[in-house]
Amino acid sequence: MSLVAGVIRRLDETVVNRIAAGEVIQRPANAIKEMIENCLDAKSTSIQVVVKEGGLKLIQIQDNGTGIRKEDLDIVCERFTTSKLQSFEDLAHISTYGFRGEALASISHVAHVTITSKTADGKCAYRATYSDGKLKAPPKPCAGNQGTQITVEDLFYNISTRRKALKNPSEEYGKILEVVGRYSVHNSGISFSVKKQGETVADVRTLPNATTVDNIRSVFGSAVSRELIEVGCEDKTLGFKMNGYVSNANYSVKKCTFLLFINHRLVDSTSLRKAIETVYAAYLPKNTHPFLYLSLEISPQNVDVNVHPTKHEVHFLHEDSILERVQQHIESRLLGATSSRMYFTQTLLPGLAGPSGEAVKSTTGVTPSPASGSGDRVYAHQMVRTDSREQKLDAFLQPVGKAPGCRAQAAAPEGSMDTSGAGQQDEDMHGPPVPAAVAAEQQSLEGEAAKRASETSGQRGPPSSTENPRKRPREEGSDVEMVDDESQGEMTAACVPRRRIINLTSVLSLQGEISERGHETLREVLRHHSFVGCVNPQWALAQHQTKLYLLNTTKLSEELFYQILIYDFANFGVLRLSEPAPLFDLAMLALESPESGWTEDDGPKEGLAEYIVEFLKRKTEMLADYFSLEIDEEGNLVGLPLLIDSYVPPLEGLPIFILRLATEASDQTSTKYGGELG
Repeated sequence: MSLVAGVIRRLDETVVNRIAAGEVIQRPANAIKEMIENCLDAKSTSIQVVVKEGGLKLIQIQDNGTGIRKEDLDIVCERFTTSKLQSFEDLAHISTYGFRGEALASISHVAHVTITSKTADGKCAYRATYSDGKLKAPPKPCAGNQGTQITVEDLFYNISTRRKALKNPSEEYGKILEVVGRYSVHNSGISFSVKKQGETVADVRTLPNATTVDNIRSVFGSAVSRELIEVGCEDKTLGFKMNGYVSNANYSVKKCTFLLFINHRLVDSTSLRKAIETVYAAYLPKNTHPFLYLSLEISPQNVDVNVHPTKHEVHFLHEDSILERVQQHIESRLLGATSSRMYFTQTLLPGLAGPSGEAVKSTTGVTPSPASGSGDRVYAHQMVRTDSREQKLDAFLQPVGKAPGCRAQAAAPEGSMDTSGAGQQDEDMHGPPVPAAVAAEQQSLEGEAAKRASETSGQRGPPSSTENPRKRPREEGSDVEMVDDESQGEMTAACVPRRRIINLTSVLSLQGEISERGHETLREVLRHHSFVGCVNPQWALAQHQTKLYLLNTTKLSEELFYQILIYDFANFGVLRLSEPAPLFDLAMLALESPESGWTEDDGPKEGLAEYIVEFLKRKTEMLADYFSLEIDEEGNLVGLPLLIDSYVPPLEGLPIFILRLATEASDQTSTKYGGELG
């Protein structure tokens, strides 16, 4: 059998145009996408779409843009006719949606097209019909509004195989809603509406004054709009800017919703989608996905838009670097979005069979206790996640070893929240009740402390006053009494064996303020809470009964130390520094820090530092007596107040502390206690 070479023929122009049309217009949604982009290029503020049978029978799109001139109606449906491009070099700076002039031409080769358009300076509108890219008859004048109306009928009437493949109108209508919905989200200043012919209610409708979040709510529902995080970053080196909205860790769906616009063009990027979903994999349940809307603006000269017949994909420079930058920014925004987290649980109705087949009785409002005499069995799935007898927050304040001079009763956690505040006061102490935050946990550990005390009381004797180097008895002053702590069941935070009773009016007044603003419910939560874990250095999770609380440990610690300061006033231990710290050097370090707020108007730093030293030296006696802040005659800091036993505060904040002590504590405040020395 001889091999005969095939004859190469030039295809007929009609065949060429239909092949090209089949590439550009794959389904009704593609046709609507192309026409919407034309409407946006025409500066429209209102776009209305009406379809019949999923767009296969009828597509009608109307806008209020600039319109088409009568002179241009002759060639508007011919291939490669456009008002947006003149030379090939213009592609490097293209900023419009369309540029090839193929959209209307392709549609006219596979459907019957009618265009009605009116320009702003036109006296009337003109209507023209097209077939295979050619004008059927001269444009006729008619009545019409400002803008353009394009009617596409019998789509794919001459491509039977394509028409048969698109036999489900409902599916095609869903694709149309998806395309219009995505463009409406990105173009928040433009009104969009989509409805079926004959229907009065639009399936997609957005308002011209709506925000992006409003449009997301209208198109994708309120469930996702409540869980959005705004994102945005810019990198001038890579020449791009990104903004948009992504869902937080509370929202997840079975299929990823990804709206990506590059230079305002709806495209898809598999690599960017995978990069972002990799970030969400650490936050969402397995096989669930987020909602993503991103708008990338890249320098036009760095983008190649002419790589896909439907413009569905684009290529741009520095793609890997830009994807990595976007991924890092979204990850940082997710890490910072810790304001709320929603957990869903399934409630077992009373009377249903448990795991062992027995009926489960209702336990609503009852806290199960293993020590109770009830014979009802509590199953594992009915229990809360943690138990109030397990680890608490104060376990992290527990000292490794006991301070010298502590008695056996101090076996309870001395550094904990319950023993570092008013729990140290003996019954002879004058003043208001224990503070809210400090005493909240005292009662929960009293029994345990007493038990351990009885076990160790026979092994240790009461220490003598000489065993504690931090005790400083006061001999005179009508407002201070010395109480022997031999009969005390509880110790101060610093384990000082003898306690001074303070009768200063100002201190008693502050103690009264603390008691007045105490919150009984909060005290109950702190007393019976169960520590779950740390979210980050500032936030921690704790459980009370069946509720999970997010605690601001920074604020909680501030309140704890403040209440210790007020209720243990003049009874602090001393934290000795290994080497004396010159106040002058500390003041200079603080003034060098931007946190100090020093300006040239404040004067030379050396002069301010010398003033701070002299000021604090004049207050040495009061600071040492009431606050255990010890300064020697040479102006060196040698001791700090010990608020919680075995707790050493971060000393990098010491310079700012000295600066604020000398400058922010007014004379009225500093003499508030000094005036009552007697």
